[in-house]
Amino acid sequence: MTFASPAWLLGLLFLPVVVVAYVLARRKRRQRTAALAAQGLFTTGLPRGRSWRLHVPFVLFLVALALLVVASARPMTTVKTPRREATVVLAIDVSNSMAAADIKPSRIGAAKIAAEDFVRQQPSGVRIGVVAFGPSAVIVQPPTFDHAVVLQAVSHLSLGGGTSLAAGILTSLDAIAGKTLIVNKAALTQDNSAEVNIGYYGGATIVLFSDGEDTSQAGPVTMARLASTAGVRIQTIGVGTVAGTTVQIDGFSVATGMDPQTLEAVAAVTNGSYHQADSQSLKAISKTINLHFTVVTSYTEVSALFAAAAALFLVAGALISVMWFGRVV
Repeated sequence: MTFASPAWLLGLLFLPVVVVAYVLARRKRRQRTAALAAQGLFTTGLPRGRSWRLHVPFVLFLVALALLVVASARPMTTVKTPRREATVVLAIDVSNSMAAADIKPSRIGAAKIAAEDFVRQQPSGVRIGVVAFGPSAVIVQPPTFDHAVVLQAVSHLSLGGGTSLAAGILTSLDAIAGKTLIVNKAALTQDNSAEVNIGYYGGATIVLFSDGEDTSQAGPVTMARLASTAGVRIQTIGVGTVAGTTVQIDGFSVATGMDPQTLEAVAAVTNGSYHQADSQSLKAISKTINLHFTVVTSYTEVSALFAAAAALFLVAGALISVMWFGRVV
C-alpha cells in the first residue's frame, strides 16, 4: 500500500499525546473521587474487576482517530475487480475507390459516419481499435477503452492506393493480438490454412468497412479462414452501390462498383454476416459482440474504506459508552 499524501501520516504522532492526556484525565478523576470518598460522600463506580470497561470507549475512539488520519493520507492499493470486456477492430477501406460518390457524401464519408455511429453504440467495456487498409494496412489506433480517441482516429483517415482486403484482415489480427503475427503465406492456402497457428483470440470481432473491390493477389477468403481458426469473427459492411460510378484516379476516370459477393464470402467463413452501412445493421452487429467477464487489476484509492471503518468505530464507542455508563465518556 502507498499513500498519495503521506505527509498526513505525521498526524499519527499526535496519538500518544491523546493517550497521555486521557491517562492524566483519568488520574485526576480518581483523585477527585478519592477526595470525595474521604469526606464521606457517596460515589458511584464500577464493581472491582470491571474497571477495564471504562477504557473500551476511549480505545475505540482512538482507533477511529488513527483510521481518519490514515484516510487523510489517501491510501492507494491494487484492487482486482470483474469487468465485462470485448475487443473490436474497425478495419476501414481507404483505397482510391472509396472516394466514389455513388452514396452520399461519398463511400469513405459514409464509412466514417457508420464507423463513428458504431463506436458510440458500444459500452465502456469494449476495447476498439482502428486499422486503415489500401494496398497495405496500418494500425491507426490500437484497441483502447477510450472511445473518444477512436472517434478521432476514424475522422483523420485519408485515401490512397488500391485495395487488399487480406492485408486489412491480417493487420486487424495483429491489432487484436497486440503484436505482429508471423504467418507463413506460402502455407496459407485454401487447403491447409487451418493448420497455420497464430493463437486463439476467441470473442474478438473485426468490423470491416469496404466496397469489396479487391485489387490484390492475396485471397481475402483465405485470410478470413485464418481469422476463423483464431476464433475471430468478421462482420462486413458494404459501402457503395453495385451499379457504381466513376472516380478520378491520377487524371483518369475509373469505373467502380461495390462487390457484395466478396464481402459476403469473407463474413460467412467466420460465421459473421454481411450488412449495408446503415444504423440498423450496426445495431445488429453490436448485439453479436461477445462480452466476457475478466478480472482487471487497477491501482485505486481506498480512503473511503478507512473513513467508513473510522465511522463504525466512533459509533460503536458512543453506543457502548451510552449503554454502559448512560453518557459518552
